[in-house]
Amino acid sequence: MKEFLRNNAGKILFVVVLLFISFLGYSLYQAPVEGIENSFFYLLKTYGYIILFAWSILEGEAGLIMAGLLSHTGDMNMYMAIFIAGLGGFVGDQIYFYTGRFNKSYVHKKFKGQRRKFALAHILLQKYGWPIIFAQRYMYGMRTIIPISIGLTRYSAKTFAFINLISAWCWASITIVPTWYFGEEILIVLKWLKEHWYYALPFALLMGGSIVYYFHVMTKKKEK
Repeated sequence: MKEFLRNNAGKILFVVVLLFISFLGYSLYQAPVEGIENSFFYLLKTYGYIILFAWSILEGEAGLIMAGLLSHTGDMNMYMAIFIAGLGGFVGDQIYFYTGRFNKSYVHKKFKGQRRKFALAHILLQKYGWPIIFAQRYMYGMRTIIPISIGLTRYSAKTFAFINLISAWCWASITIVPTWYFGEEILIVLKWLKEHWYYALPFALLMGGSIVYYFHVMTKKKEK
């Protein structure tokens, strides 16, 4: 059974994510309100903690910001949101860690083009030790690589889990608490953007173009 789970961890995770998305889609369709926006907010208010947990596994700050706003409006409990978001972030990195620990052949095959990042992750771990586990959530481009690379080493699983859990709760607090505190101001800005969306359109196009250009350049570098 353990061997089966190790060899099919990626497929099992894909099926779980697919079922969860299907469940959300069905719930969104069945929402007893009119309009996509109202249906989305109904879904968040009804299954908010479940969505937050799943979103946090992927370490999406957008989910934490939404949790902060819902805490501000009273639709979520801020302390519960921090607790659940932290658990989600913890589970996500534990999955990455054990992917490296038990599926080394899969990692070497899947991340063949990321060897430099893996080498950098090993250097950072050797140089800074446990603080790199704490800080990796804030390192763009390394958030997945570092937990996997640590799993590839003989680093203590218990030590990693402990630091990872504390780090995840800090990560959740740093995002949710300020959003909760400045919730009124953020809602005012969001309302203004909704009413004057055409002002934000050029900025969105610029950001989208920059992202496309970045990935185009990175693809060219990998081909070389």
